[in-house]
Amino acid sequence: MSNTTTVQEMTASELERAGLLHVEGHAVISRFALFVPVDELGTTRPVTIYAGAVVGPFAVVHGGTTIGEQARVEEHAVVGKPELGYAVRKIRPGAGGGTVIGAGVTVRSGAVVYAEVGVGVNSMVGHHTLLRTAVQVGADTQLGHLLTVERDTRIGRNVRCSPGSHITSATVIADRVFLGAGVRTINDKTLTWRDPHREPVLAPPRFEAGAKVGSGCVVLAGVTVGERALVGAGSVITRDIPPGALAFGHPAAVRGETL
Repeated sequence: MSNTTTVQEMTASELERAGLLHVEGHAVISRFALFVPVDELGTTRPVTIYAGAVVGPFAVVHGGTTIGEQARVEEHAVVGKPELGYAVRKIRPGAGGGTVIGAGVTVRSGAVVYAEVGVGVNSMVGHHTLLRTAVQVGADTQLGHLLTVERDTRIGRNVRCSPGSHITSATVIADRVFLGAGVRTINDKTLTWRDPHREPVLAPPRFEAGAKVGSGCVVLAGVTVGERALVGAGSVITRDIPPGALAFGHPAAVRGETL
């Protein structure tokens, strides 16, 4: 199939007749759900849905997506979307596939989950949250509404990301991290954008296991917030925070230790 082929949306029954919908056990798929099995390169991939899963009305599921047992994709959510266009120093060709929504996961209405994303069992993706290409999310994690999680970010198990935050590309968020509402992360110290003579050296921040960062914090490029560290709300984190430290301020400074 050539890359000039018009992308065709299908209903579940049409996809099944084409041999591209594999349902393992009983699942509930709205007759108004849409499926797009062909990506921008013309590659056709099936969709697999396991027992007890629910796909709501006007959800859009792209080819190469697997939806696990008892998972829910609510109305107007988009799952498995191929990324097309310029992003992070290269052109994305619109290749699909490799998207896994784990067992017991809920993808709330309006969320957009790109291709190659994996969401671990019993996690939740909030309303209108965006997970860009190749984001990986561990089990039992809650991603609040209106989050943006950029490409190649790794989020561990039992993580809580509160609403309205921006997680920059390739950030590492270890197990049991808590991020308050409106946290902003930065990975670029030079703010280079499409300069043919310069490429930015990206240095994403890192949050070690059990770290807690209060609402409204700004975390600069290359910073590590150590294991079990606690950073107060509204702080600007310009340098590493040691494990177990209590820190806050503009810029954030160590003021003590966590209990």
